[in-house]
Amino acid sequence: MSSTVTTAHTAGAGSTVITNIAGLVTNSPSLGDGTPLGLIQDAAVVVDGDRVAWIGESSKAPATDNRVDAGGRAVIPGFVDSHSHLVFAGDRTQEFNARMSGRSYTAGGIRTTVAATRAASDADLESNLTRYLDEALRQGTTTFETKSGYGLTVEDEARALRIASAHTDEVTYLGAHIVSPDYADDPAAYVALVTGEMLDACAPHARWIDVFCEKGAFDGDQARAILTAGKAKGLHPRVHANQLSYGPGVLLAVELDAASADHCTHLTDADVDALASGRTVATLLPGAEFSTRAEWPDARRLLDAGATVALSTDCNPGSSFTSSVPFCIALAVRDMGMTPDEALWSATAGGAAALRREDIGHLTPGAYADLAFLDAPSHVHLAYRPGVPLVSEVWRRGRRVR
Repeated sequence: MSSTVTTAHTAGAGSTVITNIAGLVTNSPSLGDGTPLGLIQDAAVVVDGDRVAWIGESSKAPATDNRVDAGGRAVIPGFVDSHSHLVFAGDRTQEFNARMSGRSYTAGGIRTTVAATRAASDADLESNLTRYLDEALRQGTTTFETKSGYGLTVEDEARALRIASAHTDEVTYLGAHIVSPDYADDPAAYVALVTGEMLDACAPHARWIDVFCEKGAFDGDQARAILTAGKAKGLHPRVHANQLSYGPGVLLAVELDAASADHCTHLTDADVDALASGRTVATLLPGAEFSTRAEWPDARRLLDAGATVALSTDCNPGSSFTSSVPFCIALAVRDMGMTPDEALWSATAGGAAALRREDIGHLTPGAYADLAFLDAPSHVHLAYRPGVPLVSEVWRRGRRVR
């Protein structure tokens, strides 16, 4: 099913009204049904340039240059994927197969991807990146964040960020993914590199700085030093926090006003209280738990405490090789205690909050016209029909792109 333009103009030239929307998710509780989704039935959206100009009931839609019939489909804001690792080479199929088959194996983990990424050309890395971006776009993702972290040398981290920044403004410096194999015997020297020469080379290409605060990666003191150095260079913190074990990551993220603490699987009451009382978003990444058979994060606990929750893919070649936000929504509803409404909000408005963006993640006047059509009458079908490619059309910045 595709939209029909019912004037002689081309949609995207001048103003366009999209009518006959069965259910429009605005993510504004002041609209529609008054829920956090601000759901409007039999709705219309007016797009002017790259922005939403008007929303409301179809019968009240103003005159525009173009008219598009949504055909009774649901329309939602484009997904905001606020956590991914897309600048890499190689894959880890054998590692995944062995893990899922219950076989013992010797895995290089992140180091395997580091070796392949270092050996790849710029052209190969960019081709891989754009392949997965296109894959995500087809599934409704209109904004994404992505990180470095598979180079772990000054040159390789900087080139990863240069490549990523050609495709998104939401670029994260993750030199502190793991201690580089080159510094396995001297982690302190690697921290000095990450906070010194590497940071100097990477900061011009990034908005964010991230660190994997975990046993076997970087401890709380090392993470604080890395994030503080990044802040001094104008980068804002994000933290891989409490994924594999209890640790200081979440509290450190809140202390430093990080935009997000990502994973949040192993939380104390103090961690939950801190997230509920601060601005730091708890970004949950169920693809990682699915792909590693690990314990699920308890989204219900966070939501009931009043924390802001985002849902993202964590797309990476090792622990969560999916670019599908709809798949993560289905997992969150099935296994993490979220309602379909909460999961959709977290994958759109929640992702925007995790990027500290107010111009995406909702469909209200003044926001970017980033939206997805579903071949279904309701957004609930994203969880109700898992694995079905329901996203039939995608608009970004006011233009149909899929």
